[in-house]
Amino acid sequence: MLLSRSVHVTLASLLVTGVLLVGCAKRPATTQAAAPAPTGAAATTPSTPSSTAAAQPPTSGGTAGGGGATAAPAPAPTTAAPVRPSPKEFVAVPELKDVFFDFDKYDIRPEDAKTLDGNAGWLKSNPNHLVLIEGHCDERGTNEYNLALGERRAKSTMNYLVSQGVQASRITIISYGEERPSCTQKSEDCWAKNRRAHFLVKPR
Repeated sequence: MLLSRSVHVTLASLLVTGVLLVGCAKRPATTQAAAPAPTGAAATTPSTPSSTAAAQPPTSGGTAGGGGATAAPAPAPTTAAPVRPSPKEFVAVPELKDVFFDFDKYDIRPEDAKTLDGNAGWLKSNPNHLVLIEGHCDERGTNEYNLALGERRAKSTMNYLVSQGVQASRITIISYGEERPSCTQKSEDCWAKNRRAHFLVKPR
């Protein structure tokens, strides 16, 4: 009896231990299988995004930076160089008259619109000429301000000529600000002569 009980107890203990071992072995295996899988997935996933992320920023950055820096500037200068001739190539002709502006203004006055109508007529009848419009200011104001104002005067003059049928592609503008006065006395009459748009032409 004692022997059979101890055999039963031993067998029962072995069975319990076996069940526990099997259960424990299965659980860790699943956990380990699950753990490596996420680890592998995490290792694969980060590696893929990080290479994608690393690939994307350089690609877009490289394309934007490289393409922007290489492609954009390259066409711009290439196009700008032939289109914008040197001012030294242009000369004045008596048929094209200067127009003048009020102090600190760049709008075309009615009396100057008539002058521009005559200028537009000459330019349309001489289509083989390019025109350079210079914007000028009197000496009052800073150099920077006057350069910007001179450019606005040249632009408004160009816009008027274009509205009268002169091709914009024939026109180049430049601002000299206060750098090239036509009159050097310090008086309103003199300053009024300096606030002007001046015209020069050259054959195509």
